[in-house]
Amino acid sequence: MKRAALIHASAVLALTFSAGALAQGGRPSVAVIDFTNDGAAASWFHGDVGHQLAGVLSNELTSTGDFNVVERQKVNAVLAEQDFANSGRVRRGTGPKTGNITGAQYLITGTVTSYTENTADTGGGVSFAGFHVGGGKSEAYVAIDLRVVDAETSEVVFSRTVEGRSTDSNVDVGGSTWYGLGGDFHHARNTPASKAVRAALVEASNYLDCAMVKRNGCMSSFDAKEQRRRSSDANALNLDGG
Repeated sequence: MKRAALIHASAVLALTFSAGALAQGGRPSVAVIDFTNDGAAASWFHGDVGHQLAGVLSNELTSTGDFNVVERQKVNAVLAEQDFANSGRVRRGTGPKTGNITGAQYLITGTVTSYTENTADTGGGVSFAGFHVGGGKSEAYVAIDLRVVDAETSEVVFSRTVEGRSTDSNVDVGGSTWYGLGGDFHHARNTPASKAVRAALVEASNYLDCAMVKRNGCMSSFDAKEQRRRSSDANALNLDGG
């Protein structure tokens, strides 16, 4: 009886260990490359915006708990710390060891391919003492092409265009001060562009989590969105072509 119980306990322990190893091994290791821009209308894409967008998507993927996100943007700082630890100036056993940096199985790239923003005067302005307060409304749309590249074979294993939309209201105040000086003040918090981009990156994270990890019925909603996008693009091309 004791022997049977011991065998049963050993089997359970082995299965538990195997399940844990599988769960850990099942989390793909990914690195997000700096985004690029193919949309001429995206005037906000300059400087290190591509670097920032890659960082936002990395954070979104990390927050799912389903990915091992490999830090590539600050890898030089990691290497410098390892070199310092092996320089002989650090107490032995306290610094990071070399040879343990996790490699990325997949590289994720993103390209902004379309951006539009429409601003309309909603009217309803009020004039008082030489000042005019008017309302405005802005809508933004952004499309980002995602690709997941196998780092070993360079094969594109997943690709999808994700979209983000946003609507924002703003207030414009213009007029003359009591001192006879002209003045104009524009207040806009969380611009439509930034909201649309954030929405697209959240959508990108959800898609990658579904396609690469969950692989269940969640893909049906993404496939439906893709079909609507392709149909909309085809209709727009037909209209442009007359």
